[in-house]
Amino acid sequence: MKPVKVGVLGLGTVGGGTVNVLARNAAEIARRAGREIIITRASAKDLNKPRICDTQGIVLSTDPMDIINDPEIDIVLELIGGAGPVKDMVLQAIANGKHVVTANKSLIALHGNEIFAKASEKGVIVAFEAAVAGGIPIIKAIREGLSGNQIQWLAGIINGTGNFILTEMRDKGRDFFDVLAEAQALGYAEADPTFDVEGIDAAHKLTILASIAFGIPLQFEKVYTEGITQITRVDVEYAEELGYRIKHLGIARKTAEGIELRVHPTLIPERRLIANVNGVMNAVLVKGDAVGPTLYYGAGAGAEPTASAVVADVIDVVRALTSDPENRVPHLAFQANRLDDIQVLGADSFKTAYYLRLTAEDKPGVLADVTKILAAHHISIEALIQKQPLKDETVVPVIMLTQITPEKEMNAAIAEIEALPTVTGKVNRIRLETLG
Repeated sequence: MKPVKVGVLGLGTVGGGTVNVLARNAAEIARRAGREIIITRASAKDLNKPRICDTQGIVLSTDPMDIINDPEIDIVLELIGGAGPVKDMVLQAIANGKHVVTANKSLIALHGNEIFAKASEKGVIVAFEAAVAGGIPIIKAIREGLSGNQIQWLAGIINGTGNFILTEMRDKGRDFFDVLAEAQALGYAEADPTFDVEGIDAAHKLTILASIAFGIPLQFEKVYTEGITQITRVDVEYAEELGYRIKHLGIARKTAEGIELRVHPTLIPERRLIANVNGVMNAVLVKGDAVGPTLYYGAGAGAEPTASAVVADVIDVVRALTSDPENRVPHLAFQANRLDDIQVLGADSFKTAYYLRLTAEDKPGVLADVTKILAAHHISIEALIQKQPLKDETVVPVIMLTQITPEKEMNAAIAEIEALPTVTGKVNRIRLETLG
């Protein structure tokens, strides 16, 4: 069979890594795919920029449309990123009858419903394994490996930057902004780290995982998103004292009322495997009704880990070239006409346990006032730590773990506690999940 010709849009970290992996493992890849796969064209904004890959034999261009409109190209690899002009590029490639492989989580989370509909109309594939958790084949695991299960919930560390920051804060007792500066210097965080530290990147990825797990349309705008900028070194230390680790998790859970989609800092029992995923590594815990909990761990970013997922998608596309479109694995795991319009719950409907930290005056009756408010909202205390005041201090930190309670009740209780004249400042709240 004739070779499959591939065009690459973007020769940055992932694009360069993909070129390297396809070249280095060409013979093995051809054995797996059943035919040779060759990159014949690539585009980049600056053709003179130093590359991590060898582009000899590849026709280079500054205009991605040269590749998209080339009738000889069978598969377009979109490795530019972002959800602006790239969306139009992908839609044009689909209109031209080309299969698309992308590592672009924001593109899929924001525009995937439209893109998949157009791809189905044209009978082409849009593959996106590399869009979530880098080199971990989590999409294939849920979409195919666990396809006999009803997925009950999933929880993931799906942003390496945030995990690196929290790991350094715990291991070395450092402050958030100190570690963030190092993450930027090391290239783990962008100059503007908002997407990472405020949870937007993780929310894009959770949107995709939830759609595949539960068979629902992509709904990024309904994900509750909370970052890690308010986590202090003190919170990390108190969590450790109580037997927990703080991780920035994306959580999707199917309940009788609907589906929870939430990204936020979370206390996890330190004995859990996912609580011991450190540095820039990623991990996703998935619970199915038949298989029980399964954990997927690995590099969530980087040139060749991400390229590993991109190339695996290319191989899958090549394998499917000779099959009828209706017999291929659906983009979102479920047949396009069988997606469920299950309600995505608002934050007030969440039910979790909580870690609370407040600062109060060191005088009799203060703790009683706080616990009275909690009791009025049917909130039970699981554990409590009250520290002694430092020398010359008149206020003390109070740390509590609660039992599971509705978010709406907790929000109301916190508002009342903060209004007490004996409580100073804001109550710091972090949700708690046992992930059992």
